Amino acid sequence: MQTTRRRDTATELDLRRALHANGLRFRVDRQVLPSSRRRADIVFVAAKTVVFVDGCFWHYCPRHRSFPKANAAWWADKLEENRRRDIHTNRTLREAGWHVERVWEHEETAAAAIRITKIVRERLRRRRSP
Repeated sequence: MQTTRRRDTATELDLRRALHANGLRFRVDRQVLPSSRRRADIVFVAAKTVVFVDGCFWHYCPRHRSFPKANAAWWADKLEENRRRDIHTNRTLREAGWHVERVWEHEETAAAAIRITKIVRERLRRRRSP
């Protein structure tokens, strides 16, 4: 577990490449709110949009969730706490006016990039129009 990367995972790098190819520019691994220690994987500041690339194990993916057999109760609590923290993070950011997108590591990168590109461009368009 110590070798699990916090940033620059293969999924995250693929998504960033696809977003960049779509013409989007963004910040990486950024703290969004000064009142929170939580960091977003990809941040579109002008569009007030954040993207989290969630690993299926650590973020309790409904499709791939599993628990280690050893110390099962501790892991169940740990993963449930991660899920609650994600929900709290989403709520806090949305209340501050940010759009939150979460991408599972098992999602097709191209589809996720298209979804995010549409969201970012729409938010930028709305921001610029009177």
